[in-house]
Amino acid sequence: MIKVLVADDHAVVRRGLSTLLATANDLELVGVASDGAEAVQLAVESGAHVVVMDLSMPVVDGIAAIKELTARAPSCRVLVLTSFSDQATVCDALRAGAVGYLLKHAEPEDILDGIREVVRGGCPLDPAAARILLNASRTRASAADALTAREREVLILVAAGLNNGQIARRLDIAERTVKSHLYSVFQRLGVTHRTEAALWAQRNL
Repeated sequence: MIKVLVADDHAVVRRGLSTLLATANDLELVGVASDGAEAVQLAVESGAHVVVMDLSMPVVDGIAAIKELTARAPSCRVLVLTSFSDQATVCDALRAGAVGYLLKHAEPEDILDGIREVVRGGCPLDPAAARILLNASRTRASAADALTAREREVLILVAAGLNNGQIARRLDIAERTVKSHLYSVFQRLGVTHRTEAALWAQRNL
Protein backbone atom coordinates (compact mmCIF):
# COMPACT_ATOMS: atom_id res chain seq x y z
CA MET A 1 0.00 0.00 0.00
CA ILE A 2 1.34 3.43 -0.98
CA LYS A 3 1.03 5.97 1.83
CA VAL A 4 0.07 9.41 0.50
CA LEU A 5 -0.05 12.80 2.17
CA VAL A 6 -1.91 15.72 0.57
CA ALA A 7 -0.64 19.28 1.12
CA ASP A 8 -2.72 22.19 -0.19
CA ASP A 9 -3.98 25.40 1.39
CA HIS A 10 -7.44 25.10 -0.21
CA ALA A 11 -9.91 22.90 1.67
CA VAL A 12 -11.82 22.10 -1.53
CA VAL A 13 -8.67 20.73 -3.16
CA ARG A 14 -7.78 18.71 -0.06
CA ARG A 15 -11.23 17.17 0.03
CA GLY A 16 -11.22 16.49 -3.69
CA LEU A 17 -7.87 14.73 -3.57
CA SER A 18 -8.88 12.78 -0.47
CA THR A 19 -11.99 11.55 -2.27
CA LEU A 20 -9.94 10.67 -5.35
CA LEU A 21 -7.41 8.67 -3.33
CA ALA A 22 -10.22 6.72 -1.70
CA THR A 23 -11.10 5.30 -5.13
CA ALA A 24 -7.69 3.59 -5.47
CA ASN A 25 -7.18 0.27 -3.70
CA ASP A 26 -3.38 0.61 -3.70
CA LEU A 27 -3.23 4.13 -2.22
CA GLU A 28 -3.76 5.09 1.42
CA LEU A 29 -4.31 8.67 2.58
CA VAL A 30 -2.24 9.11 5.73
CA GLY A 31 -2.78 12.83 6.27
CA VAL A 32 -3.69 16.25 4.90
CA ALA A 33 -1.83 19.51 5.49
CA SER A 34 -2.82 23.11 4.85
CA ASP A 35 0.66 24.66 4.94
CA GLY A 36 4.24 23.68 4.18
CA ALA A 37 5.42 23.31 7.76
CA GLU A 38 2.53 21.00 8.61
CA ALA A 39 3.20 19.00 5.44
CA VAL A 40 6.79 18.29 6.43
CA GLN A 41 5.89 17.38 10.00
CA LEU A 42 3.01 15.07 9.04
CA ALA A 43 5.00 13.42 6.27
CA VAL A 44 7.83 12.59 8.67
CA GLU A 45 5.47 11.37 11.40
CA SER A 46 3.30 9.26 9.08
CA GLY A 47 6.10 7.73 7.07
CA ALA A 48 4.41 8.87 3.87
CA HIS A 49 5.82 7.43 0.67
CA VAL A 50 4.51 10.31 -1.45
CA VAL A 51 3.51 13.89 -0.71
CA VAL A 52 1.23 15.55 -3.25
CA MET A 53 2.40 19.14 -2.74
CA ASP A 54 0.98 22.48 -3.79
CA LEU A 55 3.55 25.27 -4.07
CA SER A 56 1.60 28.33 -2.92
CA MET A 57 1.01 27.77 0.79
CA PRO A 58 1.24 29.80 4.01
CA VAL A 59 3.78 29.53 6.84
CA VAL A 60 6.31 27.64 4.69
CA ASP A 61 5.87 27.71 0.93
CA GLY A 62 5.99 24.58 -1.18
CA ILE A 63 9.55 25.04 -2.47
CA ALA A 64 10.97 25.46 1.03
CA ALA A 65 8.87 22.55 2.28
CA ILE A 66 10.22 20.31 -0.48
CA LYS A 67 13.79 21.17 0.48
CA GLU A 68 13.17 20.46 4.16
CA LEU A 69 11.27 17.27 3.49
CA THR A 70 13.97 16.00 1.15
CA ALA A 71 16.53 16.58 3.91
CA ARG A 72 14.47 15.05 6.73
CA ALA A 73 12.88 12.15 4.84
CA PRO A 74 15.01 11.32 1.79
CA SER A 75 12.94 8.27 0.90
CA CYS A 76 9.72 10.29 0.64
CA ARG A 77 8.84 11.37 -2.91
CA VAL A 78 7.28 14.75 -3.66
CA LEU A 79 4.82 15.10 -6.52
CA VAL A 80 4.00 18.75 -7.16
CA LEU A 81 0.38 19.48 -8.04
CA THR A 82 -0.06 23.18 -8.67
CA SER A 83 -1.46 25.80 -11.01
CA PHE A 84 1.92 27.45 -11.68
CA SER A 85 3.71 26.54 -14.91
CA ASP A 86 6.30 29.31 -15.35
CA GLN A 87 9.91 28.31 -15.92
CA ALA A 88 11.30 29.64 -12.64
CA THR A 89 8.72 27.80 -10.53
CA VAL A 90 9.06 24.50 -12.38
CA CYS A 91 12.85 24.57 -12.24
CA ASP A 92 12.94 25.68 -8.59
CA ALA A 93 10.58 22.89 -7.53
CA LEU A 94 12.55 20.16 -9.27
CA ARG A 95 15.83 21.60 -8.07
CA ALA A 96 14.47 21.58 -4.50
CA GLY A 97 13.86 17.85 -4.74
CA ALA A 98 10.44 17.24 -6.31
CA VAL A 99 10.43 14.22 -8.61
CA GLY A 100 7.23 14.99 -10.50
CA TYR A 101 5.31 18.08 -11.61
CA LEU A 102 1.63 18.03 -12.55
CA LEU A 103 -0.82 20.88 -13.04
CA LYS A 104 -4.20 21.04 -11.36
CA HIS A 105 -6.05 20.67 -14.65
CA ALA A 106 -4.67 17.11 -14.90
CA GLU A 107 -7.17 14.31 -15.25
CA PRO A 108 -7.89 12.47 -11.96
CA GLU A 109 -6.44 9.22 -13.31
CA ASP A 110 -3.25 11.04 -14.34
CA ILE A 111 -2.79 12.22 -10.75
CA LEU A 112 -3.23 8.70 -9.40
CA ASP A 113 -0.84 7.33 -12.04
CA GLY A 114 1.64 10.09 -11.18
CA ILE A 115 1.67 9.01 -7.54
CA ARG A 116 2.32 5.41 -8.54
CA GLU A 117 5.01 6.47 -11.01
CA VAL A 118 7.09 8.44 -8.50
CA VAL A 119 7.10 5.43 -6.18
CA ARG A 120 8.45 3.32 -9.06
CA GLY A 121 11.23 5.85 -9.59
CA GLY A 122 9.62 7.73 -12.46
CA CYS A 123 9.31 11.48 -13.01
CA PRO A 124 5.81 12.34 -14.23
CA LEU A 125 5.70 15.76 -15.87
CA ASP A 126 2.85 17.79 -17.25
CA PRO A 127 3.56 18.46 -20.96
CA ALA A 128 3.87 22.19 -20.22
CA ALA A 129 6.48 21.51 -17.54
CA ALA A 130 8.36 19.16 -19.85
CA ARG A 131 8.53 21.84 -22.56
CA ILE A 132 9.81 24.36 -20.03
CA LEU A 133 12.60 22.02 -18.92
CA LEU A 134 13.58 21.32 -22.51
CA ASN A 135 13.72 25.02 -23.34
CA ALA A 136 15.69 25.76 -20.16
CA SER A 137 18.18 23.03 -21.05
CA ARG A 138 18.64 24.46 -24.53
CA THR A 139 19.10 27.96 -23.13
CA ARG A 140 21.76 26.76 -20.66
CA ALA A 141 23.62 24.89 -23.37
CA SER A 142 23.50 27.90 -25.70
CA ALA A 143 24.80 30.26 -22.99
CA ALA A 144 27.60 27.88 -22.01
CA ASP A 145 28.69 27.47 -25.63
CA ALA A 146 28.73 31.26 -26.09
CA LEU A 147 31.33 31.80 -23.36
CA THR A 148 34.93 32.21 -24.41
CA ALA A 149 37.59 30.10 -22.72
CA ARG A 150 38.75 33.08 -20.64
CA GLU A 151 35.19 34.05 -19.68
CA ARG A 152 34.62 30.49 -18.53
CA GLU A 153 37.79 30.63 -16.39
CA VAL A 154 36.69 33.90 -14.80
CA LEU A 155 33.20 32.56 -14.15
CA ILE A 156 34.52 29.40 -12.49
CA LEU A 157 36.66 31.50 -10.16
CA VAL A 158 33.69 33.75 -9.35
CA ALA A 159 31.74 30.61 -8.43
CA ALA A 160 34.64 29.58 -6.21
CA GLY A 161 34.21 32.82 -4.25
CA LEU A 162 37.21 34.81 -5.48
CA ASN A 163 36.94 38.59 -5.82
CA ASN A 164 38.12 40.50 -8.89
CA GLY A 165 41.58 41.18 -7.50
CA GLN A 166 42.15 37.53 -6.62
CA ILE A 167 40.93 36.44 -10.04
CA ALA A 168 43.28 38.90 -11.72
CA ARG A 169 46.26 37.54 -9.79
CA ARG A 170 45.25 33.92 -10.39
CA LEU A 171 44.96 34.44 -14.16
CA ASP A 172 47.79 36.98 -14.37
CA ILE A 173 45.63 39.63 -16.00
CA ALA A 174 44.66 43.19 -15.08
CA GLU A 175 41.71 43.70 -12.73
CA ARG A 176 40.01 45.92 -15.32
CA THR A 177 40.23 42.97 -17.73
CA VAL A 178 38.44 40.79 -15.18
CA LYS A 179 35.69 43.41 -14.95
CA SER A 180 35.41 43.46 -18.74
CA HIS A 181 35.10 39.68 -18.89
CA LEU A 182 32.48 39.72 -16.14
CA TYR A 183 30.43 42.34 -17.98
CA SER A 184 30.47 40.13 -21.05
CA VAL A 185 29.54 37.05 -18.95
CA PHE A 186 26.61 38.87 -17.38
CA GLN A 187 25.34 39.87 -20.83
CA ARG A 188 25.62 36.34 -22.21
CA LEU A 189 23.92 34.73 -19.20
CA GLY A 190 21.25 37.37 -18.76
CA VAL A 191 22.17 38.02 -15.11
CA THR A 192 22.79 41.29 -13.27
CA HIS A 193 25.28 40.47 -10.52
CA ARG A 194 28.02 38.02 -9.58
CA THR A 195 25.89 35.98 -7.17
CA GLU A 196 23.51 35.05 -9.99
CA ALA A 197 26.47 34.29 -12.23
CA ALA A 198 28.05 32.09 -9.55
CA LEU A 199 24.82 30.14 -9.08
CA TRP A 200 24.53 29.67 -12.83
CA ALA A 201 28.09 28.35 -12.97
CA GLN A 202 27.51 25.94 -10.11
CA ARG A 203 24.48 24.50 -11.91
CA ASN A 204 25.81 24.44 -15.46
CA LEU A 205 29.61 24.19 -15.55
